Amino acid sequence: MATSEVVLQVLSGAAPRLLSSDLGSSSSDLALYSKCHFKSVKKKGSRYFKSLKCSSMIRYHIGSYNYRRLVGGFDRNAAINRLRLLGFKCQQADHGSGVGMDEGNGAPFVDNANESNLSGSMNSQKKLEFEDSELLKREKEMLASAGTGTTTFYKSGIDSIEDEAWSLLRDSMVYYCGSPIGTIAANDPTDSGVLNYDQVFIRDFIPSGIALLLKGEYDIVKNFILHTLQLQSWEKTMDCHSPGQGLMPASFKVRSTPLDGDDSATVEVLDPDFGEAAIGRVAPVDSGLWWIILLRAYGKCSGDLSLQDRIDVQTGIRMILRLCLADGFDMFPTLLVTDGSCMIDRRMGIHGHPLEIQSLFFSALLSAREMLTPEDGSDDLTRALNNRLIALSFHIREYYWIDLVKINEIYRYKTEEYSFDAVNKFNIYPDQISPWLVEWMPHKGGYLIGNLQPAHMDFRFFSLGNFWAIVSGLATTSQSHAILELIEAKWADLVAEMPFKICYPALEGREWQIITGCDPKNTPWSYHNAGSWPTLLWQLTVACIKMNRPEIAAKAVAVAEKRISSDKWPEYYDTKKARFIGKQARLFQTWSIAGFLVAKLLLADPNAAKMLTTEEDSELVDAFSSLVCGNPRRKRGPKTYIV
Repeated sequence: MATSEVVLQVLSGAAPRLLSSDLGSSSSDLALYSKCHFKSVKKKGSRYFKSLKCSSMIRYHIGSYNYRRLVGGFDRNAAINRLRLLGFKCQQADHGSGVGMDEGNGAPFVDNANESNLSGSMNSQKKLEFEDSELLKREKEMLASAGTGTTTFYKSGIDSIEDEAWSLLRDSMVYYCGSPIGTIAANDPTDSGVLNYDQVFIRDFIPSGIALLLKGEYDIVKNFILHTLQLQSWEKTMDCHSPGQGLMPASFKVRSTPLDGDDSATVEVLDPDFGEAAIGRVAPVDSGLWWIILLRAYGKCSGDLSLQDRIDVQTGIRMILRLCLADGFDMFPTLLVTDGSCMIDRRMGIHGHPLEIQSLFFSALLSAREMLTPEDGSDDLTRALNNRLIALSFHIREYYWIDLVKINEIYRYKTEEYSFDAVNKFNIYPDQISPWLVEWMPHKGGYLIGNLQPAHMDFRFFSLGNFWAIVSGLATTSQSHAILELIEAKWADLVAEMPFKICYPALEGREWQIITGCDPKNTPWSYHNAGSWPTLLWQLTVACIKMNRPEIAAKAVAVAEKRISSDKWPEYYDTKKARFIGKQARLFQTWSIAGFLVAKLLLADPNAAKMLTTEEDSELVDAFSSLVCGNPRRKRGPKTYIV
């Protein structure tokens, strides 16, 4: 009987060749070929890596198996990734010189990076031998399966959605100076117009980083934290104007440029985008907040607290805090931002004080307070941080929360109240309550609204902001349970055939025209306008685990498992019930893949979610209670007259 067909790709300079068993071939022939083939590869790899120094310009990287799961067998197109040429230049540790930075956090980073690059180069031989042994081991298992005459895939291959997801996640990794530094936004081979989807986005990498931390792969997360920290101090301008110090980039790209004086050699550089090249030219407010959250998660998961104690990292944290806590004209403790400054990075009417930014802001403040080391002159920063936490938690819990009782209260509001004791403090007009809200709000449950400004309440349900309000403790315990109860009650609207709606409901008709500017990408029930985003699975899972209700997340993951792999891991889904793959959605979207993996890993080990959650602070609870019971307005001091 003929054995199952085995697909191999020749790892040489020649084009890939396909070997399949026929009537004249046997598994022994394939074994002989495999032995010679891998011996040749290992010999070549050793020769290449012998010449690798820290100042080398060339590095060959052997990719991992990239199989695609098929029912009843394995794909003929399964292949070993070809050798990829990565040109780079690493600074040697013994040079002692570094890139100077205005804020003083440059030199410590460069010194450490040099040591890391040097050690990475010295360990390249071991890494190559390990990869070769793993490849040989997998191929032997393949051949053993082929010899039995069966068509089932071998046990250690991609025999589940999780295995496929891990393979795709590793294929999306980006390398800089020979070390993994992040994951690209999407790796869709069918898409020729990549735009900026081939870049490493700060917010997009968060689920990738969490997944890798849960898997025990800490180096890539550490590299990401340090290299993005280095970019923080880069000069950034748009039309001769520079944003505040401490801004983190939205994304960066590894580019190879010719080396001065040697056209045959290249040097790798990081090219960041702080919003000056983004669609709409909006600065990413959430990048720095996510960076702090990931830094805390790294320490909690790896146990390596030395990273957050480094001088350059502490300086980076303080720069972000000073940027966020800077005094301004605003009367509210919430962060004032423009439209498109977070995950919803296009015009969607979220300018002002969007819930997503406030939830991340609160989480970052708590994380920073936990990681900050005592320093001379830092008392003012610590005091400002604590005061902001108290004011922010009260503001969100008191004024953003709605349920049926609160809606009825707003319905009976009096307007035009000029008084320090006004009930309708923001002069909200009752006619703002939309008919959809009256019908949609369940008797049991509630949520935090999307935005609050003078005479304006955005009653849309924004998923990420509510999820992270639970995770960070910005929402009270009772409010957190009520949010999850609303999700269960409105499952058909928020989950349907693919979790999870980024917001609900969609802007339609004249409202869509005015608020989005007739954005053809944000049409009703598409993209940011109430599209369904699989990556939101991981935030939902963390929130459910914290409130001891993992069954809600497990139910959502089960819905996603039915089709996300066969749909090729889309970026988002369209229509009210999420029946269609998004009309402009990229396939093999990395944070869709990583979000699914994080959800699965956390459901398998719920205790691991603690690296992301924060419990209600007793000091904040006491302060909140006193504000609720008393008058939240501080008494005015005596008037001072200047003569």
